[in-house]
Amino acid sequence: MFQGSYTALITPFRNNKIDESAFERFVEWQIAQGTHGLVPVGTTGECPTVSHAEHKRIVEICIAVANKRVPVIAGAGSNSTAEAVDFALHAKQAGADAVLVVMPYYNKPTQEGMYRHIEAINEIGVPIMLYNVPARTIADMLPETMARCAKLKNVVGVKDATSNLARASQQRMLCGVGFAMLSGEDASSLGFNAHGGQGAISVTSNVAPALCAQFQTACRNGDYAAALKLQDKLMPLHDAMFVEASPGPVKYAVSKLGLCLPDTRLPLVPVSEETKRAVDAAMVHAGLMGHNHVAKAAE
Repeated sequence: MFQGSYTALITPFRNNKIDESAFERFVEWQIAQGTHGLVPVGTTGECPTVSHAEHKRIVEICIAVANKRVPVIAGAGSNSTAEAVDFALHAKQAGADAVLVVMPYYNKPTQEGMYRHIEAINEIGVPIMLYNVPARTIADMLPETMARCAKLKNVVGVKDATSNLARASQQRMLCGVGFAMLSGEDASSLGFNAHGGQGAISVTSNVAPALCAQFQTACRNGDYAAALKLQDKLMPLHDAMFVEASPGPVKYAVSKLGLCLPDTRLPLVPVSEETKRAVDAAMVHAGLMGHNHVAKAAE
């Protein structure tokens, strides 16, 4: 079930409030473009700066619009186990297909602490996708701990954003072939899939959902020649999405497509003119907009 191109959805804002109509349209557009699954309120959805009520509302909207056409993995992460349990329970009641649970950040739990965090959420009875992104959390779940978690009834896979391609092979061997492995790092997703990954939870697919879905389908079909061509088309965009703190660049890119405003919440700020030029050039390279758009933007 959990394979292919999943979009780590942005959360559109207008006047510092959730732009619900823009979010609904964006989810509908993602599905129409061929995205295989949706992930609301992850880091790209600015989960650190939405309130708990907003977090839950975003999950509810996404599930309602998706209407079972594609799977929804709801963000349910926190560095407080009690908060994560609450988010997971809400996601289950709202009808999410799974929850995405990031390793607890900032308070630097041990491997045992990470396991017990997941063990507590496991009791909710909703499928769990682990999220390992040590560059942001300073908490790295090692493959041996992941294998321990994989034995829990509801742990179904991992979003691996370590950028360590060897991890995919290590985790596959320890966790078994039924354990879903999705890359959390667009640029290295090609190699990750070659190591046994089944897809990605992607930032770039906010901007290029059809291309990202085609890329993941090519990988799933073992057509790595086609995947490499798509990788070359997408690579400048993968890079541009992280020129500044995400989701600043991706929101700017989506705004260029006319799908939302580029607004973020503090402490994230509007992207620089230099970043805008880099994003524009990457979008042209990927065929998402013509050179005339860039010329108009420069006037």
